[in-house]
Amino acid sequence: MELNHTPISFELIREVINKDQRPVTLSPKVKDRINQCKNYLDHRLKSQKETFYGINTGFGFLAHKKINDTDLHDLQLNLVRSHACGLGSEVPPEIVRLMLLLKAISLSFGHSGVQQITVERLLDFFNHDILPVVYTQGSLGASGDLAPLAHLALPLIGEGEVYLQGEKMSGEEMLKRMNWKPIELESKEGLALLNGTQFMLAYGIHIQMWAEHLSANADKIAALSLDGFYCTLEPFHPAIHAIRPHKGQVKTAAVIRELLSDSEIANQKKSQIQDPYSFRCIPQVHGATKDVLAYTRQVFETELNSVSDNPNIFVEEELILSGGNFHGQPLALALDYLGIAIAELASISERRIFQLLSGVRDLPLFLVANPGLNSGLMIPQYTAASIVSKNKQLATPASVDSIPSSNNQEDHVSMGANAATKCLKILENFHHILAIELINASQALHFRAPLQTGSRLRPMLEAFREEVPFVDYDRLLYKDIHAAVRFLSEWRG
Repeated sequence: MELNHTPISFELIREVINKDQRPVTLSPKVKDRINQCKNYLDHRLKSQKETFYGINTGFGFLAHKKINDTDLHDLQLNLVRSHACGLGSEVPPEIVRLMLLLKAISLSFGHSGVQQITVERLLDFFNHDILPVVYTQGSLGASGDLAPLAHLALPLIGEGEVYLQGEKMSGEEMLKRMNWKPIELESKEGLALLNGTQFMLAYGIHIQMWAEHLSANADKIAALSLDGFYCTLEPFHPAIHAIRPHKGQVKTAAVIRELLSDSEIANQKKSQIQDPYSFRCIPQVHGATKDVLAYTRQVFETELNSVSDNPNIFVEEELILSGGNFHGQPLALALDYLGIAIAELASISERRIFQLLSGVRDLPLFLVANPGLNSGLMIPQYTAASIVSKNKQLATPASVDSIPSSNNQEDHVSMGANAATKCLKILENFHHILAIELINASQALHFRAPLQTGSRLRPMLEAFREEVPFVDYDRLLYKDIHAAVRFLSEWRG
């Protein structure tokens, strides 16, 4: 892929990160734009005695401190070193790799005043799978993701730590092995590297892609549960959704109708008048999450094609402007919203698990033939309930919080980084709950034989049965749950 200032889509990002053989490079147009911006900045600094925030001043509360021209290199170097204060667990490698790509994209628009070699080195890291060690804690989500991005930048100057082909080493050792020289940071470069939303955004894009995959599988598993619980398809009739036409709701109802259109179970005449909400309201609940996913995708895609460092340089207008594009509020709100929406998918999934175990509608108690002697699938529901409760705690918005920093110069922050890390945990928890529902649904369908579910669902069910056999008596179920989690990671049918 060549960065050339055309809009970058989610699909393109997905393709690039999944195809190692396709390196990312800068087009001649982008290189020219980067160099024009850098040259303009150098000219302004030499020809005028102006003061520009973070370029020839201190940072944050120290913005009033003018820095001598001879110290500008040390100013940027000190910034990167002093801000690398991350704690907590290491950021997952797939997210670090996204951070590298996103930071390079943001700097490539030519409003940041960086050297071409700096952007190219970020892409070198991405293309060679050299992953800086970045930590999850330390960002307030305003002034950008300062601490995480400082750790991302340290190896550029031969400091910090990286993983090279899976081996952890110092940034200095990595440069030696790659026969690269450290980047000599020039005016504004440290600030351009550290200001930005690439930590929050990398999490957001990663979560979005994975949530879309799990959301689609949630519909399939819910359809299996509908048949397992011997539900009526009346709540999915298009007339119902035409008079409340939320896009996600209409789409979900259509998906369920299609999945179960030829189901021998669904087409049986039922005696019950209504089904529980967790089955009857699948279009309304799953659909609402689809609408959230559509919104958050738009937010993340806009940010993906944006410049989020500060100050910003506008060569044609001959302007250097200090603003607040690094503030993560749009991402923080989107990540909180997405976390709540995913938590609701997990919550309704757990309720279907509970209903399937209740010993009604000709299903044995806890979905095992000899309950009492066998506990069957009783305890996986406990596990799901515990995880749902944890998600309720995690779904409390981070973006409503703020705490002042830099001696009250940075007095309102987004907390988008905290929103990002907890949203990922909510998603992981949902993944696990959905795996438990798949175990329960497939178990229930066994007791509906010889009637079969819809033909579009049978390949998934048959493939799953190869990984997780029918539970006819008590066994080590954690192995089945882990196998179900792996299955959902890989299933693309």
